[in-house]
Amino acid sequence: MARSLAGAGGPTPEELAERIGNGVPAAVARGITWCEAGGARADSLLDLLPPVAVPVLGLTGPPGAGKSTLLNVIVRARRAAGQSVGVLAVDPTSPLSGGALLADRIRLEGVSGDPGVFFRSLASRGAQGGLSDATRRAVRVLGAAGFDEVIVETVGAGQSQVDIMRVADTVVVVLIPGAGDEMQALKAGMMEIADVFACNKADQPGLGELKSHLSALLRLLAHADWRPPVVETVATTGRGIDDLLEAVAAHRSHLAAGTGAKRNSAALASEVEHLAHLAFGQAISAERDQVLAELAAGTLSEQEAVIELARRGARRLLTP
Repeated sequence: MARSLAGAGGPTPEELAERIGNGVPAAVARGITWCEAGGARADSLLDLLPPVAVPVLGLTGPPGAGKSTLLNVIVRARRAAGQSVGVLAVDPTSPLSGGALLADRIRLEGVSGDPGVFFRSLASRGAQGGLSDATRRAVRVLGAAGFDEVIVETVGAGQSQVDIMRVADTVVVVLIPGAGDEMQALKAGMMEIADVFACNKADQPGLGELKSHLSALLRLLAHADWRPPVVETVATTGRGIDDLLEAVAAHRSHLAAGTGAKRNSAALASEVEHLAHLAFGQAISAERDQVLAELAAGTLSEQEAVIELARRGARRLLTP
C-alpha cells in the first residue's frame, strides 16, 4: 500500500517521513506540498510523523501593519539566539483566478541560505480565516523536522482571523497608529484573539491615540487569566523587538503554568469540528445533483430531500 502512494519516481510516505525526521529541507518542502494537496498520501505521511509539541507564534493584523518586516526581525533575533525557525506565510488566493501570489518569501531578508530557517508560502485557498486547511498539517511537518519554533503569518484582519487560534499558541496582533481602520479591525474580533499587541511603526504620529483606544477596550473585556500586553515596536530599526519577544515568552510561561492544556484542547476541538464539517460538506456535494434531480422530478419533497441528502452524504463519508 505504501509503495502505491509514492507516485511515479517519488518517495513512499515511509521514506519521506524518515527524511523529514532527519531535517532534510527538500523532504520538508515535499511533505508540505503533500499536505497542501491532501488525500491519502498526506494522511499516510502524517500518521508516520511523530507528534511534536512545537511552539507556534501567530502574526496577524490589518494589511500594511508591517507584519512581514516584523516577522523578518523576529526570525533574525531567534537565529541570533541559536534557535531554528520554520515560517509559514499564508498568501491570499484570488477569488477570480484561484491563484495566489506566494511572494512573501522575497520579503524574508538576511537569512537566505541559512539552514536554520525554512520558509514556505501557503495559499489561503479561499479559507475564510485566511488559513488553508494545510496550515496545521504543515506545522506538523515542521515540528517533526526538529524546528524550535514555527511562525505563521496570516493575511488580512477581522473576525475571520480567529482561525489563527486553531494553530498558534501565542497570537501577536500587529497594529499601526494613524491607519484609520485599526479600531474597525478591533471591533471585528481582533481583540478576542490577541495574546500580545504590537503597536508597530511606533515612531509615527497617532501612537498615543492608538494606545488609549487599546487601553479602553481592554478594560471592557473580561480577561480572566491574561491581560494582553501592549508593546511598541519599530520593525525597520528593531526597536521594541526584545520587549515583544519577552511578552511572547511571558505568555508561553503563563500557558505552561496551567492554561495551555485547556487552550490546546479547545483548539483541537475546533480543528476537528472544522475538518468534520469540511468532510461532510464534500460528501454532500457528491450526492447533491442526484437528490436535486429527484426533488425536481417530484419524487421527494423539500424536507425529504434534506433528509435524503444528509443520509446519503453520511453513508458516503462512512463507507470505507
